[in-house]
Amino acid sequence: MQCELCAPSGLDILYQDEKLYIILVDDPHYPGFCRVIWKEHIKEMSDLDVADSRYLLDWVLRCERALRVVMQPDKINLASLGNVVPHLHWHVIPRFSDDAHFPAPIWATSQRAGKSRIVPDLAAQLRLALTS
Repeated sequence: MQCELCAPSGLDILYQDEKLYIILVDDPHYPGFCRVIWKEHIKEMSDLDVADSRYLLDWVLRCERALRVVMQPDKINLASLGNVVPHLHWHVIPRFSDDAHFPAPIWATSQRAGKSRIVPDLAAQLRLALTS
């Protein structure tokens, strides 16, 4: 079975280098939802050596900072689960107090109808913020 993160296609890539890539997830309920994905197919952070784990976490935090600048959310959620796709990746999710699930995780039962947010040129703004 092919891993969907080993062979990405049709994704909005915000940044990539030889070790990782960052995508903007197409989720209209959660604009700005990003994933930071390690290119090598491994399952756990502890499978990385210390230098690579620091490198990956540095990019997770860069992504968080970019989202805070561009979107000014009430909170950022960080998650590395891998239960469904066992390929090392981090979810970086801007959260707003009026989204459908707040304060629960986005995977929980909705608590209300969420408010839509349109961010003009979101991908371009995030690309710039990630590399500034």
